[in-house]
Amino acid sequence: MAQALKKLLQIRCLLLSIFATSIGGTFQYGFNLSIINAPTTFIQNFLNETWTERYGMHLESWVITLLWSFIVVAYAIGGLVGSLIAGPMAIKLGRKGSLLSSNIFVLIGALLMALSKTVKSFELIIIGRFFAGINSGVGLNVNPMYLGESAPKEIRGLVALSFAPFTAAGLVLGQTIGLRQILGREELWPLLLASCAVPALIQLITLPWCPESPRYLLIDRGNKDMCMKALRRLHGKDNITTEMDEMLEEQMALQGQKAKRLWDLFRDHSVKQQLIITFVLGSAMQLCGNDATYTYAAYVFRAAGIPSENIQYVTIGTGCSEFTTSLTSNLFIDRIGRRVLLMGGYSLMVGCGILFTISLTLQDKIIWMPYLSMACIFASILSFGIGPAGVTGVIPMEIFDQTARPAAYMINGSLLWINLIIVVMAFPFIVEGLGSFCYVPFLSISFLTALFIGFFLPETKGKTLLEISQEFHSRNFKAQVE
Repeated sequence: MAQALKKLLQIRCLLLSIFATSIGGTFQYGFNLSIINAPTTFIQNFLNETWTERYGMHLESWVITLLWSFIVVAYAIGGLVGSLIAGPMAIKLGRKGSLLSSNIFVLIGALLMALSKTVKSFELIIIGRFFAGINSGVGLNVNPMYLGESAPKEIRGLVALSFAPFTAAGLVLGQTIGLRQILGREELWPLLLASCAVPALIQLITLPWCPESPRYLLIDRGNKDMCMKALRRLHGKDNITTEMDEMLEEQMALQGQKAKRLWDLFRDHSVKQQLIITFVLGSAMQLCGNDATYTYAAYVFRAAGIPSENIQYVTIGTGCSEFTTSLTSNLFIDRIGRRVLLMGGYSLMVGCGILFTISLTLQDKIIWMPYLSMACIFASILSFGIGPAGVTGVIPMEIFDQTARPAAYMINGSLLWINLIIVVMAFPFIVEGLGSFCYVPFLSISFLTALFIGFFLPETKGKTLLEISQEFHSRNFKAQVE
């Protein structure tokens, strides 16, 4: 026990870095994704009241739905913009500097949303959500990049994946403070939307105490002394010869190369397989249907006989499920490996999807089927948390070298937000067109993704970043020769 405590004290700076980067990084993504659900009815009433006061006429229901869609989609569009600027920010400002700077977006967004009801402008909600999305887009890209570059090789997976429990924790906290007993009341919804300023302020207080990414300091900035200081603080030891030798070797291998721009990656044949893997995994994370499962949850819970006023409490359980499995996979990623967690997660989602489809088909015919549907929803979310939820964000950090990593995360992040927009917009039409078979497209994508991982994704567990780059270099040039 004393030895474990000593080890924790040695890496206290690394633990602080994990907290400080994640609370204002991926935590914001989960938090902002969920806080918008509770005040839906209140904001829609506000839309109608504002319009009536301005123009003396009530909005038709379809117009209210359209304006509400703009509010929801504005966050995803902002996230896409954040993903596109995250790469250049990570190169020019550094990983730490990018995270700190991006808080200006969410603070502006929080202020606009807080004032929206007072000044009677629903447009401020749309703009505020857009700015909050920019912050989340930057955080989703830079957060895992910073942690992966700062971690010791032996626990790189654990440290890099630590952003995933923070994402799920943000989701749960957003669901929780949206309860009627807290901020989920009509008079408090502006405060609920503006609460995203709190994680930003916490990061602004804590992150300045943490060092910049050692790899960024050495390879991008050429500052060996600052790199060594950062390594000593993050790894909690004075003897950093092994780590420095590995990073100096990587620096030599990349000597003369500048940070790649987005279009440089598409012209570089040495990263062909990495790009394909990024496109498949980055798309599958949303197209596997996890967010659709959250959307469908309220309907299934209602069909199972849960009173409408209690559904919000059960919904918190879905977020807790994802948090539990993301935390568990975080502890085992360096033992089990990335491939197993990803394949296992997607494969289990396929099984849950099949059972879910059967239960939805028979829901009106067999009395206990709604309970099976409930079980399938929880099981699917648990499966998503095992691998896809977090490991997807770790892979680009490991399979791309230092010069290509920021641009690779731009692609990975952009795919996440683009496909989120597609799923959000298309899901109502999928439900209307396919009915109880609405989950079939999602389980099909999960099945194909699991196969792809099994055939094309190499295991990166226990390898240095240079070793991984060299392995992919051999694969790409072997493919070219063949």
